[in-house]
Amino acid sequence: MILESGAKARTVKKYLGKDWIVNACKGHVQDLPPSKAMWASEDGKLPEPPWDWTEGAERVVAGIRRKAEDSDVEEIYIATDPDREGEFIAWRLSILFSDFPEVKRVTFNEITKSAVNEAIDNCADIDMDLVDAAKVRRFTDRLVGFRCSKFSKSWRLPSMGRVQTPTLGFIVQRELEREAHVPIEYHSVHAESDGVRFNVRFHEKDDSDAWKDDSGKHRADRTSDGDLAEHAFQALLKAGEMTITSVKEGKTNRNPQPPFTTDTLLQAANSTLKWSVSKTARVAQSLYQSGHITYIRTDSTRTNAEARNKVREHIKEKYGKDHLGPGMLGSDVKKGASNVQDAHEAIRPTRPESTSITTDRADGKKLYGLIWARFAASQMSQSVRERRDLQAGLDELDIPLNGTASWRIHAGWEAVFSQYLGDVRTTSPDSPLIIGAVWSIDASDDNPHMTTDETKPPRRFSESSIVQEMKRAGIGRPSTYVSTVSKLGARGYVELEGNSLIPTDDGRTMWLQVVPFYNAQDNAEGLFTPEFTAKMEKDLDRVEHAQTSGASVWASFLDVFRAMHNSALEDRRKVPTPRQMALLESRLTVLDEAYREELLAGKAIGDLSGEEARGLIETLMEANGRNGPIPASEKQTALIVKLSDRIGIGLTEALGLVDSTDISELTGGRDGSASALISTLIEQSGAMPATPAQVDLVNKLAEQHEVPLDQVLAIAGLKEIDEMSKTDASDIIGEMKKRRGARRRRGRA
Repeated sequence: MILESGAKARTVKKYLGKDWIVNACKGHVQDLPPSKAMWASEDGKLPEPPWDWTEGAERVVAGIRRKAEDSDVEEIYIATDPDREGEFIAWRLSILFSDFPEVKRVTFNEITKSAVNEAIDNCADIDMDLVDAAKVRRFTDRLVGFRCSKFSKSWRLPSMGRVQTPTLGFIVQRELEREAHVPIEYHSVHAESDGVRFNVRFHEKDDSDAWKDDSGKHRADRTSDGDLAEHAFQALLKAGEMTITSVKEGKTNRNPQPPFTTDTLLQAANSTLKWSVSKTARVAQSLYQSGHITYIRTDSTRTNAEARNKVREHIKEKYGKDHLGPGMLGSDVKKGASNVQDAHEAIRPTRPESTSITTDRADGKKLYGLIWARFAASQMSQSVRERRDLQAGLDELDIPLNGTASWRIHAGWEAVFSQYLGDVRTTSPDSPLIIGAVWSIDASDDNPHMTTDETKPPRRFSESSIVQEMKRAGIGRPSTYVSTVSKLGARGYVELEGNSLIPTDDGRTMWLQVVPFYNAQDNAEGLFTPEFTAKMEKDLDRVEHAQTSGASVWASFLDVFRAMHNSALEDRRKVPTPRQMALLESRLTVLDEAYREELLAGKAIGDLSGEEARGLIETLMEANGRNGPIPASEKQTALIVKLSDRIGIGLTEALGLVDSTDISELTGGRDGSASALISTLIEQSGAMPATPAQVDLVNKLAEQHEVPLDQVLAIAGLKEIDEMSKTDASDIIGEMKKRRGARRRRGRA
C-alpha cells in the first residue's frame, strides 16, 4: 500500500500487519515541468505535458518498486488522500506501477482499522473526473502564474496568482476602508448593579439628536452631547441606587454549531487557542495521520451515523438524555446549497467515545479536545437562559437606564464547551426582579463609569478571518486556504502584526496599480475579481462531479485569459512602467537643462506616453557620454551594498576596489565603474566557503544519484568537501542537475 506521508504509513502498517508492505511516496511524485506556461492540445482534449519528477521523488518511487519486486508483489493499493490532489498523485502512481498485475485505488476519510479494511474491500479505479479537475487547476494556475507574474515584473513585483491576488485584494480594500474612516465621537454612561450592567438610554431613534454610527445604525446608549452624558454620570454618582420601572420576562435559547469544516476549525483555533492557521493545519494533519481525527480538508458538516450514535451514547450516560439534541448541520446540506467540494465528512474524532487522546504532544491534546467538543456539541440540546429585560430610573434623571439580567438554567451543549466559555452565571440576581424594586449601584472607583471615545475603523483581517472571507466569496478550497495566506506573506505582499494582516507597499502597488490592467476591462468580469475566481472554482467542481468536461472548461478559460492578457499588455504599452520612469528620472537629472528640455519637448516626465518613454530611453542610451557619464542605477547601488555585506567588507573598502570614495561617483551602463565593481564583488563572494545549505544540497544530490561523494567533488577538482567554495558548489549543483535532466530525457525516450 502506498500512502502520502510516513506518519500515515506507520499508522496504517499497524492495522495491516506483516503480510503488507506499506510505504510513503511523500506527496506529489510528478507534476508540471517548471519551464513552460502551457502546452498545446487537440480540440476536446486536455493538454498532456511531459510530467516531470518532483524533487527527490524518482529515488523514492524507485525504492518502493525495488521492495515490491524483491517481494514478488502482485497487488499495489494506492491510498493517497481522498481529494483532487490525492487523486492526481494516485493517477501518476498508477502509471508508474502499471507493469504490476493489479493496481487498485482505495480511499478512507479516517485512518482506523475498520475504515482501512473497508476501503480495501471496496477498492475502485482512478476517478478521472477528479484527476481532470486537478489538471485544469494546474493548467490555469500555471498560465496565470507565468504570464501575469511576468507582467508584474515591470513593477518589480514577484508574482500574481489566480487565488492569491484576489485574496490580497480583500486585505488591501479593507486597509483603504480604514484610511477613509472618519471617526465619530460619542459619550456613554453605565452603572453595575448586582452583576447587571445598566446603560443610560440617551436618545430614541426618531430624536433629532439620536446618535448613529458610520453605517447609520442607531445606538440609544450613545450621545454626542457631552453635557448630557456628564449630567447622567453625576446623577448616578449622587443617587447610589436606582428604581426598577419595567420588567419583561423571556428565555434565550442558544444553538450548538455544526462540526468543524476546514475554515471553521482554523477560525476556532485562532480565537480559542490563539494559534496561527499554519500551526492549526500542522497539528490537525498530525492528528489525522495518527488516526485520531477524520480528513482535515473538507467543506462538509455531514458525519456518519455510527460516529453520531457513539457520541450520543456518551452524552446520554454522562449528562443525561435531556442533553441530547436533533443534531446540527451547516448550510452545505440545506436545500439548494452550493460551494461544497466533495462528499467528505466534517472534521470529527475517529473514536467519538474518547474525550481525550494519549500523546506526549500538548498541542495535539488541545486541538483534539476542541474538535471533540465541537462534534459532541453538535449532537446536544440547546442551552437555555432565563432573561429579564429591565428598565430603571433616577429621581434626578429624566432618561431611563436599560439592563438585562440573564442566567443559565440548562447547559445543553455548553456542558462540553465549559473550558472555552469562561464563567457563566447560573443563578438569578439577589435583587428583586419586580417593578418598584430598589437596586443599589455597586460601590467601586470605576462605577458608575463615563466613557468618551470615537468610532473605530473596520478591523483588519486576521489569518483566520481572511480564510472566512475566501470561503464566503467562494474562492480557494480547503486544500489551498492555508497555503494562499502563507504565500502572501512569503511574497512580501502582507505582514502579520500581532493578529492582523497589513498590506505592504508592494501589496498595495500590486492591487492598486497592476491588477486594474486585468480587472478594469470593458465587457469582462476581471481576471482577479472574486466573482471570476469563484466561477472558476465552481467550474472545477463541475468537472470533478462529471457535470462538464475538463477540456471544455480549459478551452473556455484559455479564450477568456488570452483576451484579458492581450488587453492588459496593450494598455500597459500606453503608459510608462515604474521601471521606465525610474530610469528616465535617474538619467535626465544628470543632463544639462537645455538638452533635457530638447529631449522632453516641453513635456513633464509624468506626461509621457509609453511609446514616448521607450523612445526617449533609447535616445539616452545612444547619447551616453554627451553630457558626462550616466550615474549608477538604484538597482546597481543596492546590489553593491548587498554584496559588500555578504563578503563582510565595508562599503568604503568595496568602493576602493574601483578607486572611488563615494557611491555617487560610480558610473552606470555596462562599461561603467558600478558594473566593474559588481563583477569584482561577485568573484570575491564566489571564493568564500560554501554555505551550509549548499553543503547539504551537494550531499543530498550525491545520495539521490547514488554517486560517491568524492566523485561528485571531483567535478570541481576537489578532494574534501571542506575545500568547497560557493562557486565550486554552484558548479557541482549545476552539473548534477544537468545529468539528472539528461537521464529523464533518456527515460522518456
